[in-house]
Amino acid sequence: MAKTKTHKKMKIKREDGSMVLVNRKRRNMSAENIIFTTLNTAFLLIITAFMVYPMLNVLAISFNQAVDTTRGGIYLWPRIFTLRNYEIVMKMPTILSAFYVSLARLIVTVISNLIPTTMLAYVLSRRHFLFNKVITIVLVITMYFNVGLIPNYLFIRNLNLLNTFTVYWLPGMISAFNVIIIRTYIRSLSESLIESAKIDGASEFRICAQIVTPLCLPVLATITLFVAVGSWNDWFATFLYNPGASHLSTLQYELQKLLANATMSGNTAAAAVTQAAQASFGQQQVTPMSLRSTMTVVTALPVLLVYPFLQKYFVNGLMLGGVKE
Repeated sequence: MAKTKTHKKMKIKREDGSMVLVNRKRRNMSAENIIFTTLNTAFLLIITAFMVYPMLNVLAISFNQAVDTTRGGIYLWPRIFTLRNYEIVMKMPTILSAFYVSLARLIVTVISNLIPTTMLAYVLSRRHFLFNKVITIVLVITMYFNVGLIPNYLFIRNLNLLNTFTVYWLPGMISAFNVIIIRTYIRSLSESLIESAKIDGASEFRICAQIVTPLCLPVLATITLFVAVGSWNDWFATFLYNPGASHLSTLQYELQKLLANATMSGNTAAAAVTQAAQASFGQQQVTPMSLRSTMTVVTALPVLLVYPFLQKYFVNGLMLGGVKE
């Protein structure tokens, strides 16, 4: 079917403030485009519904009375609204301790990752650096090949990092992917800025700290988002390296123990958390389902609150960091 053109009058304001009418060409959509747009929109709405419904269901269960939840039938809205589940979760000593550990881990991990990663990326962005290609190749190899879980565990154990807070941030100080992203971004900056700073007598460290780093805020915000979300959502490091240090348990690990209780009834760690909550607040006030749902919302809430503010840096940083000269 051929596309038809129509004309429509449009007002345009001149520099002197007067208005003038001009013809504007408007292209009508063909029947094929209308059908495609309708089907595409319907398909995306269905996918969105499948993705949003589980989150809304967990949110509704977390705000519903615990005993009433066991009856089932909770979908998108709580049947008996209450904040008791959140009150119970926030009063659990293990949850508060795990929250503080997770927050401290996030802050230390972001700082300890950004500083050495940015410095290494600046060094590799200098084309006259003697070992530029060698270090870059080594970094790329680590992205494709991993030593494996057992050798990595033995390495951490030989460093005496088991059951310590240091194991959360020290092994991940340098990320090959983040180094390449920041290095590519630095190379897209004007070289004349660095050359003029060198003429004025600035050292390489001062150029990196006071000139290059402020110009790299978009890509650094992107890397911060990567590292922060990865650190906040990680529970496996606690499970693998700090299982015997209860004071170093993270919020995600506590959630994982509760979720494991849903599939493995013999999980003593998860059962202990649920039984401790029931013993403290009463059998009729706490159920495993309400506890898991509330914990899920509590652990996901910080990321949901922070991500919208960093989304523009997330997109711009990836685009700018991926440009090749």
